[in-house]
Amino acid sequence: MSKLKQLAGETVLYGLGNMVPRLLNFLLFPIHTIFFNPEEYGPYTLLMACVAVLNIVYSFGMETAYFRFATKPGADEAKIFNLAQTAVTAISLFLSLLFISFAASFANLLGVAGHENYIVWLTLIMFTDNVVSIPFARLRLQKKPLHYAAFKITNVVIQIGLTLYFLYFAFNPAIGIGYIFLANLVANLFYLLFFFKTLTSWRPAFDLEVFPSLVRYAYPIMLTGLAGMMNEFFSRLTLERWLPENFYPGRSSAFALGVFGACYKFSVFMNLTVQAFRLAGEPFFFSNAVDKNSPALFARVNHYFIIVCCVILLGVSINMDMLKFLMRKPEYWEGLNIVPPLLLGYLFLGVYYNFSVWFKLTDKTYFGTILTAGGVVLTIGMNFILIPWAGYYGSSWATAIVYGLMAVGCYFFGQRFFPIPYKIVRGILYISFTYILILLIDKVTFSKQLLATGFHALVMGVYLFSIYLIERKTKWHEPAARQKD
Repeated sequence: MSKLKQLAGETVLYGLGNMVPRLLNFLLFPIHTIFFNPEEYGPYTLLMACVAVLNIVYSFGMETAYFRFATKPGADEAKIFNLAQTAVTAISLFLSLLFISFAASFANLLGVAGHENYIVWLTLIMFTDNVVSIPFARLRLQKKPLHYAAFKITNVVIQIGLTLYFLYFAFNPAIGIGYIFLANLVANLFYLLFFFKTLTSWRPAFDLEVFPSLVRYAYPIMLTGLAGMMNEFFSRLTLERWLPENFYPGRSSAFALGVFGACYKFSVFMNLTVQAFRLAGEPFFFSNAVDKNSPALFARVNHYFIIVCCVILLGVSINMDMLKFLMRKPEYWEGLNIVPPLLLGYLFLGVYYNFSVWFKLTDKTYFGTILTAGGVVLTIGMNFILIPWAGYYGSSWATAIVYGLMAVGCYFFGQRFFPIPYKIVRGILYISFTYILILLIDKVTFSKQLLATGFHALVMGVYLFSIYLIERKTKWHEPAARQKD
């Protein structure tokens, strides 16, 4: 139990490092909807989707490779750090020079012709993000979540301050959404200051023995991450093209993309939890892999993770009426029905991260590539089918279904190579019951917001108390023998 408490504590701290910045940044969202209408917000959604995908290529899976090789018995952490930092810096520099050199062409391709400055700023953002990715990974390995959180929060506070200044005091319509990128870039430059000592102590290195092994381990992780990002952002890249004309009466495809991108942001509540857990979980899994009781420990971690995510799923989904207060323009409200399936999708993604521990610990990272590549194929097919039929609501369900199937596939492969006694039936029951409860509560209407809020609070109280009663009777055994539900 002490290890679980340690993981929970580190997850909270890493959550602060990611959740507080993302939530602070999320507070800018209502301001964005004041200054930019859905048609203007559409290009922003597309550009940020591209950045998210490219960031995976920039980092090349070196964070996970660094954890794996730096935690091996007898490993020289400083040497592994130098090798990983060298790889990420070289890749980031090459890609950045390429994008900046052809900025005008990329601007035309992405529908922001005449704004090659957007491409330059976004490229520099990606470069700074990834140059400090291995130093951030070192903080995680050294169990310094407070430093991690402080750097992340400071970055976003600067970004928010600059964004408010640009939009309210120095706004020029010719720059438009570019102010969001510019504020992000200036804030990112402070990362170089935060890690000045680490970066100046880094020495570019190459090792014919270790470096090839590092790359062989990392590139399937990169391909897995790339495929995962395609799963997540593919809908935003294709919605405008695959949505039938006049699908939403009186709304253009660009308008629909803007609404979809804005409402997608509410999945942040689940996404942040998953990312915080992943940041704390990766070093936790690697450091406990040699423990003979690790399978039972990993099963408990997954079980409690599902419970926490179910609470978030229910709490956000039944209070979507409150989310309207964060959207200043009612035009955006029509897309709020995508939020519950997106939350469910991110829950499945978190379970997939839990299940994926087996191929990271057994050095079979190519299985991650196979699973996520299959996810990409499913994502393309399901969006192609569901967008013309159900618009962005169909696309949100495609996300949930694909991540769910990826988790299922990862579980069955994992049980063959690294058996872990997960409480599968209990987890399925928790998730199913929670979503059915959401659908039932959605049918209940109230004449006053106060009554609705009170009812939802009562539901949450009963739900949490019921979980407490169930889990109080659950018995766990430390031996790694398979448990049955």
